[in-house]
Amino acid sequence: MKHSFFLGFTFLLLLLRPTPPVVAGSFQIAGNTFLLDGKPFLVHSGEIHYARIPREYWRERLHTVHAMGLNTICTYIFWDIHEPEQGKWDFTGGNDVAAFIRLAQKEGLHVLIRPGPYVCSEWDFGGLPPWLLKEPDIKVRCMDPRYLHAVREYINRLAKELVPLQIDHGGPILMVQVENEYGSFGNDTNYTRTIATYLRKAGFTVPFYTSDGPSRALLEAGTVGGIIPVVNFGGDAKEAFQELEAFRPGVPEMSGEYWCGWFTHWRDSLWGTADTKRQLEDLRWMIATGKSFNLYMAHGGTNFGWMAGANDQQVFEPDVTSYDYDAPVDETGRPRAKYFAMRAAITPDTAGMSPAPPRPLIAVASFPLGESAALLENLPRPIHAVQPASMEHYGQSFGYILYRTNLIGPHAGRLTVTEPHDIALVMLDGKILGTLDRTKGQSSIDVPRTEPPSHRLDILVCAFGRVNFGARLLDRKGITERVTLDGVTLMNWDVYLLPFEPSYLSSLQFHAADTLAGPKVYRGSFSIDKPGDTFLDMSSWNQGAVWVNGKNIGRFWNVGPQHRLYVPGVWLRSGRNDVVVFDMTGGSHLTLQGLAAPEYP
Repeated sequence: MKHSFFLGFTFLLLLLRPTPPVVAGSFQIAGNTFLLDGKPFLVHSGEIHYARIPREYWRERLHTVHAMGLNTICTYIFWDIHEPEQGKWDFTGGNDVAAFIRLAQKEGLHVLIRPGPYVCSEWDFGGLPPWLLKEPDIKVRCMDPRYLHAVREYINRLAKELVPLQIDHGGPILMVQVENEYGSFGNDTNYTRTIATYLRKAGFTVPFYTSDGPSRALLEAGTVGGIIPVVNFGGDAKEAFQELEAFRPGVPEMSGEYWCGWFTHWRDSLWGTADTKRQLEDLRWMIATGKSFNLYMAHGGTNFGWMAGANDQQVFEPDVTSYDYDAPVDETGRPRAKYFAMRAAITPDTAGMSPAPPRPLIAVASFPLGESAALLENLPRPIHAVQPASMEHYGQSFGYILYRTNLIGPHAGRLTVTEPHDIALVMLDGKILGTLDRTKGQSSIDVPRTEPPSHRLDILVCAFGRVNFGARLLDRKGITERVTLDGVTLMNWDVYLLPFEPSYLSSLQFHAADTLAGPKVYRGSFSIDKPGDTFLDMSSWNQGAVWVNGKNIGRFWNVGPQHRLYVPGVWLRSGRNDVVVFDMTGGSHLTLQGLAAPEYP
């Protein structure tokens, strides 16, 4: 208890210490050396993302990363959260990236920013805003003028927030990354040069860099003349740096991403991890040989809401809600054993600074979700369409979408959806026939023979995260082309948009909950004396999303490996807390509990 009190008191003093006066500095590249205010400097950075952490936790997570011995943090900038609708900007609350960077400076950290516009990061659409996909033939990460116009607007607006925070303005930003691993996507040097030009014209004056994988082909396709390249990798540091030096000798040698963990997909048999022993060997070697590095991730956090991305290398693999990443600092902000081992490697004398005291983890006793609202009885106004179109076509970015038609012939046969993105629940007259699962390559199902004159066919589609890496980025959601039954194209549909916004959830008509199958929204509450972080146990539920006190804490799916959703204590309150769960197939156990521990290693 005394030790905990001392750590807490010390951390409070750190938070309250006065901010030093703003003094402009310099960060330059001289041959193969970084110079900070004219003196040689090695970047020892850790990746940490403002959008994956509640704002109330920013300072303590930054402090814990700093206490690891790092002198810099690196963050992506997520275009999609800052411009959720074209021309409508949001840099408030948890999106206030400038405030996050100022906190890093108060903590004594330098900052690297990676504004993209594409960021990958296992984030929906790699951070590109979904409204781009309303244009049916748009191309991204290239010289398509429609895309470039939107990019230029984004960069100019972002510059208003971040240009004043560069080191030559007295801020902590040392460098800006141009695009992101472009060599893994394309080879249009006109495009990457254009992005660099937009950044310069917007007022970014610090050095630029590009980052790509550890091969000459990737580095060659992704770099820009006059801008230093850095290399991303997760093993064999010596080989990766040999590739970098052979490609561009005489520049500072840096790992833009050293992967000290890994991400996790739904259906994975195990949580993503990395070999700590090998990581420590690589880390010690980079330090001994004077390399700069950025640990990806130092602290992963959480893909709250709909923001988890997906991969598609012939098989569609959506990412889980947690972005714990097996990082040195876990999802709740607690240092792992690898944190202390890496800290000892980075700064052998670690007596001067301690991690932030951990937030309490609490258990929440089992509580009922005693009310439910059947989705099919609570639909918004429909949009009439001759044939189905994607979610983005209708201006919807996330959530669910329902397509409805009447079968007037044929009445039976093989129903084929081209293509269901991503899980489609097929219902006939309100009864579930089955699901189509993109992760399994399923796109058709048998419809049993029914008697004329007509029967109602409903197809409810769940959108998982959009592809965030590789050639298949243009990942539209919902039904992307057509529906056929027994080879005949079904026409004349009503389309219901279901983004599950707060106004829709509050308008639902709830009744006493039942266990009948069908898509339903469930509602309940629990009471606690004192808030603390917890993990909602979703193991008895099927597939859907959860809101706690109006906050979308993420998706759940009974295929695993994630069955517990992290709920930050700052989103809870003493007394009553309201919980809403949407389950795509219903019929669940209708109770929940909060656990005081995660399930990952």
